[in-house]
Amino acid sequence: MTDRFSEIRSTRAPKLREDQIEVLSRYGETKTTEVGEVLFRAGDASNDFIVVLEGEVEVIDDFAGEAWTMGILRAGRFVGDLTMLTGQAVSASAVMREGGKVLAIPREQLKAFLARRSWGMRAGIGLRIVGSRHSKDATRLREFAARNRLLHVWIELGEDPRAEALLEKFGVKPSDTPVTIWQSEDVLKNPTNAELARVIGLKVDAPWERTYDLVVVGAGPAGLGASVYGASEGLSTVALDSMALGGQAGTSSRIENYPGFPAGLSGFELANRILVQADKFGARIAVPQEAVSLKREDGHYRIELSEGGEVAARSVIAATGARYRRLGVPRLGRFEGVSIHYAATEVEAQRCEGEEVAVVGGGNSAGQAALFLAQRTRKVYLLIRGDNLDKSMSSYLVNRIMNPGNVELLANTEIRELVGEERLEGLVVGDNRSDTRRTLGARSLFVFIGAEANTGWLQGASNSTNAASS
Repeated sequence: MTDRFSEIRSTRAPKLREDQIEVLSRYGETKTTEVGEVLFRAGDASNDFIVVLEGEVEVIDDFAGEAWTMGILRAGRFVGDLTMLTGQAVSASAVMREGGKVLAIPREQLKAFLARRSWGMRAGIGLRIVGSRHSKDATRLREFAARNRLLHVWIELGEDPRAEALLEKFGVKPSDTPVTIWQSEDVLKNPTNAELARVIGLKVDAPWERTYDLVVVGAGPAGLGASVYGASEGLSTVALDSMALGGQAGTSSRIENYPGFPAGLSGFELANRILVQADKFGARIAVPQEAVSLKREDGHYRIELSEGGEVAARSVIAATGARYRRLGVPRLGRFEGVSIHYAATEVEAQRCEGEEVAVVGGGNSAGQAALFLAQRTRKVYLLIRGDNLDKSMSSYLVNRIMNPGNVELLANTEIRELVGEERLEGLVVGDNRSDTRRTLGARSLFVFIGAEANTGWLQGASNSTNAASS
């Protein structure tokens, strides 16, 4: 049997920490193994997820009677991949090269383990955020928690009886809100996203004192993809993002036209899959870290960060995507971050559950948002300036939008006025052919009218920087 590359491949395999193995052990069984024992064979569709505790596992590709050793896995490594969740058969065999112990987790138990986090998101555990829904900073913190998939509980000031008791317990005044409470110990008054991230253990910082071969600014699909390619070629690589993994794509509840995923997936799932690849090749990800300027100095690029400090690089890829276009409506800024949104994720859906909402835009993003919100709200008004959706939206979405009984398409319609004081209470809309007006009872407005290049952080950069852009 040939075992070329086995040592190289085994060192690249992800290694679990002791605390991670301890959590997984609740879902599986520890088994003693002997030399030559077969854990599973290629073609098996019911094999266990295996964590090596002691000994060595040899992963073998047996094709046309010739066996190749794909890797040797030692303590802390695991055997299993995405096929464990999709029901597909495995493509290689696993045999004990040296006897020892393994943790065997049945496929169904693995799915239950992974589902527990989704349950936790709904069950109300984790970080506590106390504040008013009318506060832009409170909305910012809720969005940050949701975009980063942090288990958190929103506690409404003035409505939830827990709010006053919590503030009193930790010696905080209502005027100090929004407040975050982590592990009943760390209490932060209106923290920045980066301050909150450091407390809860997100990877905010990287070794800034070194000079990287490649710095990618932006951690959406394009930025994470660039990080994978750079790191896989042996370049020291770090990716920065001001909010969360996935960029704007990460806010999409469903992406169905991304190549390679015919069944569709959420933007967050897509970003996480790319992140696994980037991590495998050694790329660092720092979130949230916002780049605010770029300059060329002493033969290197220097990127200034919003939280202070800078990172040096031999090359830079700008993958900062786009900023959403804003409506030209009076008092728009008054409601942004409170009742006017540029993404439709779980956090926004929770805030307008059971209410009437409006979505502006005729593209796929608007269509996906309308369908997602229709599941949680009483009614969705979809406003477009043109006659119909066929010119700007994929046909599969147009057909679906016509199905939900609580989605009403208003063609040739534009917003004339925003009604309300502290939060949006309604919309005055007009027919752009006759200027006939009507008032909608929408309490939230979702805007999807396109975007512009997000290159403000590059203003003032020398033309000689030659930084790549995406």
